Amino acid sequence: MHENNILHDKKYMARALELALLGRFTTAPNPNVGCVIVREGKIVGEGYHVRAGEPHAEINALNKAKAKDEARNATVYVTLEPCCHTGRTPPCTDALIAAGIKRVVVAMPDPNPQVSGRGIYQLQQAGIVVDYIGSTTIKAKAEDINRGFLKRMRTRFPYLQLKMAASLDGRTAMASGESQWITSKEARQDVQNFRAQSDAILSTSATILADNPALTVRHGALATSVQKIYPKHGLRQPTRIIIDSCNRVMPCHRVITEPGACLLARMTADQQIWPDNIEQLFLPPSEEEKRIDLRLFMMELSRRQINSIWVEAGATLAGALLQIGVVDELILYLAPKLLGDNARGLCVLPGIDKLNQAHNFTLQEVCQIGSDLRLRLTPNP
Repeated sequence: MHENNILHDKKYMARALELALLGRFTTAPNPNVGCVIVREGKIVGEGYHVRAGEPHAEINALNKAKAKDEARNATVYVTLEPCCHTGRTPPCTDALIAAGIKRVVVAMPDPNPQVSGRGIYQLQQAGIVVDYIGSTTIKAKAEDINRGFLKRMRTRFPYLQLKMAASLDGRTAMASGESQWITSKEARQDVQNFRAQSDAILSTSATILADNPALTVRHGALATSVQKIYPKHGLRQPTRIIIDSCNRVMPCHRVITEPGACLLARMTADQQIWPDNIEQLFLPPSEEEKRIDLRLFMMELSRRQINSIWVEAGATLAGALLQIGVVDELILYLAPKLLGDNARGLCVLPGIDKLNQAHNFTLQEVCQIGSDLRLRLTPNP
């Protein structure tokens, strides 16, 4: 391919990725997809997928291009392989073929078994030239914006981000349980942005009883830039998921009384009368202990099309998730404080006696949020 064409492809695909990111608060369980249509060196249509059941990115872009009668013989840049099956919407491949598109440039294939190369094949069979973008950087970005969807499709597990907040000496609360607030207001606002991009927020009955949190997204606490693309009337609340093995959560708790879906993961039923927005999921205990089997639980959440989970819980669940290897990212906020020996530790990880038994991580990002540091880490294999 001519060098000039490669540069153009990178330019327009970069724009398509920008568009895809606009859907990151609303598209779940579908992937984030952006599309740009170019004819004779000019963008004639662009769009992104907003939410499941609504037109896909390609259709939104085609509608704008066709309004100008400029779709025929154009090049389409799309961040994910176009779909070729009928779900809640018709196949995008049919629309691209009917519009007379000449060439399609794709950032990455769709691992969804209903697509998985078939979209590319249909376009090629119709005489459309299909190219994958040559830039490894762009490919990596395309993967990153859909890491939850991709992990669910490839492994049948959701993408799990474990959020923790600690002092410099790794303490999360005083011995009394007091923890509000270790981190700054800015850090807590930053957490809202992460919550808003997650399909679900996971916690435990211990956290509910200790803090009585709502575990919701507060629109006013979101960054101004986020509020512009995430209007209050379109606010999507993540599903609140509470591990409640001993049936300690009550209908009066805020996590229950707040509007929006809430899932209680339990081992047995109780006699409480629960609101319509509450679902109880009954799961067997693990073989090792009389607690919910976390791996089976994660697989069940994936089956329910939950792509990404944001975990806000105490040291016990944090340690348990790390031990079974289901954590994909650790988001650690470090406050410039020392809480001392009597304060509570970061996570419960029994059985570590030697350095070679340590859980090791790769530091992906460090940034200052208010007076705190935010570290993004990924577990080493």
